[in-house]
Amino acid sequence: MLVKGRVLVLDDEPGLLEVFSDTLGDSGYEVTTASAPAAALALLEGHSFDAVLSDITMPGMNGIELLKAVRRRDPDLPVLLATGNPSLETAIQAVEAGAMQYLLKPIGMKSLIAAVERAVRLRRMALLRREALIYLSSQPLAKADREALGPALDRALRALWMAYQPIVRSSDGLVFGHEALLRSDDPGLAGPAAVFEAAERVGRVVEVGRAVRHAVALALDEGRLPASVFVNIHPLDLTDDTLLSPDGPLSRWAPRVVIEVTERASLEAVPDARARIRALREMGFRIAVDDLGAGYAGLSSFAALEPEIVKLDIALVRGVDSEPVKQKLIASISGLCQDLGMLVVAEGVETTAEREMLVRLGCGLLQGYLIGRPQRQPATGPFGGA
Repeated sequence: MLVKGRVLVLDDEPGLLEVFSDTLGDSGYEVTTASAPAAALALLEGHSFDAVLSDITMPGMNGIELLKAVRRRDPDLPVLLATGNPSLETAIQAVEAGAMQYLLKPIGMKSLIAAVERAVRLRRMALLRREALIYLSSQPLAKADREALGPALDRALRALWMAYQPIVRSSDGLVFGHEALLRSDDPGLAGPAAVFEAAERVGRVVEVGRAVRHAVALALDEGRLPASVFVNIHPLDLTDDTLLSPDGPLSRWAPRVVIEVTERASLEAVPDARARIRALREMGFRIAVDDLGAGYAGLSSFAALEPEIVKLDIALVRGVDSEPVKQKLIASISGLCQDLGMLVVAEGVETTAEREMLVRLGCGLLQGYLIGRPQRQPATGPFGGA
C-alpha cells in the first residue's frame, strides 16, 4: 500500500493510542506513537513527520505546550489537538498557538481520517511552496526609486485608474473573471509594484487599498465588469474595518468579488486574521492566495485563508514548457489544490507552449498576455483555444 503520509500520534491513554494508530494505519498512513510529550519531542528531533495528533491533557507538558514547542522547531508542521474536556480557554489557546484543528473526543473515525488527510495535504503544500521559493529566490528583483516617496505617492494616487485583465477557463477559453490592476498616469512611480512598495515604506498601505476598492466598486456600479472581479489586497488591508463593513464600497458586490491576498507578506501582523477572513467569507467574498511561490508566509497563514483559489506566481509559470523543475512543482501544487477543492490560476501566460503545458499540468484557469492584455474596459471571451 502506498504510504499517504507519516503521522506522530501522542496520547497517554494506551487504549486510545492503539485505536488511533490502527485506524490511521489501516487508512494508509505510517504511524509512530508516543505516550509522553518528552518522547514525542525526541521523535520530532530525529524523524520527519507530515502531521502530529496530540492529546491536550497530559502529565508533565500539556498539548498546548507541546504545540508551541513544535512551532519553534517547525512552523509548518500541522498539529491536531484532541481533548475529552473541551473548554473555551483551551480552544482559544490552541488557535492562538497555531493548531490546525481542535478535535473533541470521542472522535469519529471518519472525522479523524478527514482531519489527518487535510493536515497532510497542507503540509505537502507548505513544502512545495518552500521549494518554489528556493527555486525562484535567485531571480533578480527590481528596486524602485525611493526618493521623495510621500509626494510621489500622492501624485500617483491622484492619477490612479484600474485596468482589467481577463482570467479564462482552460477548458473552453470562456471568461471566468477579471483581475483589477492598479495603474496611474503619473510617471513618478513606475508601475503598481513601485506604488505598493512606496506605500509600505511610508505606512500608507491601507490608503492605497481603499483607493483601489473604491475604483473597482465604481466600475461595478457602472456595469463595466461583466463577470467576477479579482481585487488585490495587502495583508494589512485586513486591519481596515471599512473592508469588512457592510457599508464598504465592495460589500454590496461581495458575491462577485474574489479577494486576493498576496503571499509576499505575512498575516502574522494582522490581529484576528482568521476571524476577519471568516467575516469576509460570510459577506459573500471568495478568497484567493496570490503570488504563490514568490513568498513564504507560512502554513498557518495559508490555513487561515483557506482559499477557494490559488494563483501561481508569474516567475513560476514563465518558461514552464522548457523547465522540468517548474513542471514538477506546478503539477504537484495543482494536484494538491484539486484534492483540497481549490482552483488554480496560472498567471503570466505569454506563449502557446506555456499554455499547453499548463493545461496538461492541471491548471484550470489561465491569465496573461497570451489570453488578453489589461484594458480600461474589460475584455470578454471566448479567448480562442485557451
